[in-house]
Amino acid sequence: MTTVVEKPVASGERSEPRGSWAAVIALALVETRLLLTRLPVMIAFLVYGGWTVWRSGRDWDGYPALQDVDRATQGAPMLVGLAVLLCVNHAALRSRRHGTEHHFAVLVLQPWRRTVAHALSAVAAALTTGVCVAAQFGWEALRPGAIGQGSVSELLAGPLTVLLFGLVGLLMAGLVRSALTAPLLVVFLLFVFLFLSGMREDWSRWLLPVVAEATSNTLPSDLIGRPAAWHALYLSGLALCAGLAAVLVAGGRKPVVVAGVAGALAMTLVGGVAQARGDSPELVRARERASATPEQVQTCVRRDASTYCVFPEWGPRVGDWAGVVDRVRSLAGGGAREQKIVVRQRIEARYGISTDSALTPLERPHEVTVGTEWGGNRVPEFSAAVAGVLVAGDEKAATSICDGRMVTVMWLALGWESDPVAALRRVRLDDSDTGSALVLQPTNGMYMTDAQTEVLRALLDRPRGEVTARVKDHWAELTAPKVSAARAAELLGVAASEGDDKCLD
Repeated sequence: MTTVVEKPVASGERSEPRGSWAAVIALALVETRLLLTRLPVMIAFLVYGGWTVWRSGRDWDGYPALQDVDRATQGAPMLVGLAVLLCVNHAALRSRRHGTEHHFAVLVLQPWRRTVAHALSAVAAALTTGVCVAAQFGWEALRPGAIGQGSVSELLAGPLTVLLFGLVGLLMAGLVRSALTAPLLVVFLLFVFLFLSGMREDWSRWLLPVVAEATSNTLPSDLIGRPAAWHALYLSGLALCAGLAAVLVAGGRKPVVVAGVAGALAMTLVGGVAQARGDSPELVRARERASATPEQVQTCVRRDASTYCVFPEWGPRVGDWAGVVDRVRSLAGGGAREQKIVVRQRIEARYGISTDSALTPLERPHEVTVGTEWGGNRVPEFSAAVAGVLVAGDEKAATSICDGRMVTVMWLALGWESDPVAALRRVRLDDSDTGSALVLQPTNGMYMTDAQTEVLRALLDRPRGEVTARVKDHWAELTAPKVSAARAAELLGVAASEGDDKCLD
């Protein structure tokens, strides 16, 4: 007779760590597939991609500064983050919602390991967002007119926001087992971001995941001064806190998890405190030097008879500026055709990136201001500044022109354009091509009267060569102070205007 003795199975043999973690990875892959194919997440990514493609090149007119592009990648991922928050929370509550929680008790995966799998699905969504951010930035960086350099820390803000929102949704599923929690949280976050993000300009705004700037003032990358690296550390710490806290709530009270929570809290505290320190004295001095004495940090190059002094990152733009200067001078007469000018790039950085400040006109002879933005309206604005200096001698005098010389100035500024009437609308404050209006330029504007506008419109309808010849033949009288719009029209062979020719007081 043979006796069979059954050996009891030790409790420790029920689940091997290696097998458990393999199951966690397998479950994470399934949850990732389910998460990325959920309708809210798919719609969010489609809206993100569509918005990015539609806005591509529009914000910078094809001439992007990469230190602005990196910040532009941060807003749209917030929509993806809210969708991920909703869907991760919904997935974590799936077993409770379907009444299958008791079935998981017989499986090898403890609840906290299943929570880890859900957390990894949120990581996958963040990585997908990172790919989209990299594609958006790379597209702009490869444009022929791109200058400057972006910040990796700024680019991380979008993916880290998605990760943070997803892990917050997971934590809420462990704390409040209700399907209504996530939608209410999404509504609350939308309220915070829409109504509170633009109301504060102090350090407290950096407590939000994404910190937008009130203006689009483009500065050299070394003068930006945003604590992007510390903010990325802050967001990473918050995300780790939420994820590890979710694991603790689910029963994963392991020493390594507790230590991880402590480390994540330390990361959050260090990043939060460091990002609130404000501008360093070195940055303040650098901004002051670049604003008040830009010649100390600029490089000057000569093109034909002109000199172009620019900040280092804007060297590739010299060719574009020189092209405008050459076209304006080609329409001028007298000594202006060969006049040597200095194009000086200027900024106002003393008040930071969130403030737009007007530049005062230069009083040095034959020196023209150019800004840090280019393309679109900036082209005719710079052209008007060059024309004003060629006619009046300096920027200060050009902004004070209150006579028929404005006709000559605006002809030089716009006569070379393929569509000069459209350029006229773009360079005027009210986008008009009739009546009186303020003409924009990099410094203070110039004023056009109703009569001057009518004479200019008549010139723009005439053959360019004919008008150019008359301008050169009568250059001395057309650029003489006190010449009237009627006299300018007579010299240029067009009908005199009956409109008002009185400047603003």
